[in-house]
Amino acid sequence: MSVQRMDNVGIVVADLDAAIDFFTELGLELEGRAPIEGDWADGVTGLKGMRVEIAMLRTPDGHSRLELSRFLAPPVVADHRTAPVNTLGYLRVMFAVDDLDATLARLEKRGATVVDKVVQYQDIYRLCYIRGPEGILIGLAQEIGAVPSR
Repeated sequence: MSVQRMDNVGIVVADLDAAIDFFTELGLELEGRAPIEGDWADGVTGLKGMRVEIAMLRTPDGHSRLELSRFLAPPVVADHRTAPVNTLGYLRVMFAVDDLDATLARLEKRGATVVDKVVQYQDIYRLCYIRGPEGILIGLAQEIGAVPSR
């Protein structure tokens, strides 16, 4: 097997502090924050003269990470933050939560809005998409019944 795990999902933001506040309110833990630049960073990204500030956040189970990046150089070239769910390319990240209503109440205080409505999928999940900081699309799902085995 060549893949050991999915290490992290990266999201580019304009306001790193607000994004950190939002995702820590969701329940992620800030592992660290650092400036990134230099030849090695240019080489891995293909962006010459890249300067970025990153924050790495970990899920409570310790298995997944979210990397938030604020680019200082070069300038951001595209903005997909308010794109609809059927847009090509990376679009959203989904989090399992223990209490969807309580999570929504906490996140709405930080500006989150439900995209349309909270729905129930069979007797298995309650879920919704929300717009988080800067319009980023985030999925939230609460398991309410047994998930069928695959």
